[in-house]
Order: sequence, then C-alpha cells, then structure tokens
Amino acid sequence: MAAMQGLDEFLEALGYREQPMALVYSDQPPSEGFHPKASDLPTKDKEDQGAINWGEVFGNFSCVMGNIWRARKKHSVAWMSAGHFGCPGGAFYLGYLKPQTDMICAYISSGIPGAMEGERYISDPVACRAFFEAVDPLPAAGPYTVFKPLDLLAEGDEPEVVAFFARPEVISGLNTLTMFVTNDIHAVTSPFGAGCSHITTFPRQYAAQGGLKAVVGGWDPSCRKYLKTDELTFTAPWPLFKLMLERWRESFLTTPTWGLVRKKIARSERAWGEDS
Repeated sequence: MAAMQGLDEFLEALGYREQPMALVYSDQPPSEGFHPKASDLPTKDKEDQGAINWGEVFGNFSCVMGNIWRARKKHSVAWMSAGHFGCPGGAFYLGYLKPQTDMICAYISSGIPGAMEGERYISDPVACRAFFEAVDPLPAAGPYTVFKPLDLLAEGDEPEVVAFFARPEVISGLNTLTMFVTNDIHAVTSPFGAGCSHITTFPRQYAAQGGLKAVVGGWDPSCRKYLKTDELTFTAPWPLFKLMLERWRESFLTTPTWGLVRKKIARSERAWGEDS
C-alpha cells in the first residue's frame, strides 16, 4: 500500500519495535488467526424472552483484547463477528449487539445479590444502562471485524483505525505528534470504557464525525492481563495515522530532545528483557 511507504523508518524514529494493529472489515472470515468460539448472540430481545443460556455465554468467554494479544505475540490476525464475539461487552463495543442486556448491566456494576458478584466498575445497573446508551457504538462496518499487523495488510484493505500498544515514552511521542499534525489541543482523548472500546468504538465514532482524534486506553482492569506491564493503547483513525506518517519528519521526532527519550525507551527495553 502506498500509504505504508516509510512505515519502518517512522516506527524506528518513534522507538516502537512492534507492528501497529489495523482494524479492517471483511465479508469473509480470515483463513488463519485467533478468534472466539461460535456462540449465539445474547440480545435484549432474547433476554426478555428468557431464551439466553448464560452458562454457555460465560462458558465461551473470550476477550477481544485477549485474542488481539495472541495475534500480537504470533504476528498474526485476530477476528470477531456476530457469531464469534466471545464477550457480550465486546459484541456491544464492536457494533454487533445493541441494546445491551440487563444481565451485563448488572455484571459490570453491582451484580445480582445472592446470585452474581458484579465487577463494580460502575455504581449500579441503572447507571450502567445510561452509560451504554451514551456510548452508542456504530454498527460494525462488515460481518467480520479483523485486527492485523500493518505489514500484513492485503491489497484492497482499508483500515478504519490503527492501534499501538506501548509504554508511556512511546505514547508521549504519539500524543505530541498528534498535536503537531492537527494543532488541536483536544485531539487526544481518553474516555471511560472497556479495553476494546478504546481501539474500536471511540476512534470509529470520532472518525465518523470527521474529526482527527486519537484515543489513549488500556485502563480497564479486566483487560490489563492482556497488556504488558506499564503498557497502554493509543489508537488513531486511519486518516490521522496517515497524516502522522506523512509529516513526522518535520516534527520533534528528529530532535535531540526526542533522542533523550529514545534513551529512556532503550533502558525500559533492557529492564524488561526486550532489547534483543
């Protein structure tokens, strides 16, 4: 892809050793990669009819971030769909399930007394319902949501967003570069949400609104097990990422100041045994 020219040089200047992950949509499932098991989507209508087997839903649990973590480790692909969602929350954030069920509103908040312990990320089910309604994810733009490293993009792939998984020094570079190419002090944001919402829901919404806005995430305690120690996510809509790739050479990334930060990145890599 023409837009990928200079990618390796950009990543080297940034001090980022990993290929960022692109979100693309497909009409067919990838022939390889990681994905949740097939499962029946637990919709609100089915819940109202008492037609959801919650034991099966939770028994087939497979986190979106967990599948992406496996794909990152193997330099491979992760994909989900309405029939392979793994997590009801992930199905919601990826745009396959709306409205969310009362069970998940209880699970994420205060639970069900005597029956289910809640995660207590939101105070109560009513507040959780209001949160889901406010988030209101865009529908998935295709039957299959696919995450793949940028260097595995095929001809015709058109990413919606690009996600970096990095520690604060690299995040600082991405944050500052976003300001450099947009001149917008609010161009990087970090709303409350699940780990997968930060790399799908919010950046897709901002892109649909025509904004060049990136999202810092990875705060969700439930997704931390699928991130390295001290690692966060930084996700940019495709148009913003392309602008960063085109203009980084004009920015601070070529200055002695960034050179000092690069030394800190190297120390961090040595400390975590990632400098080989």
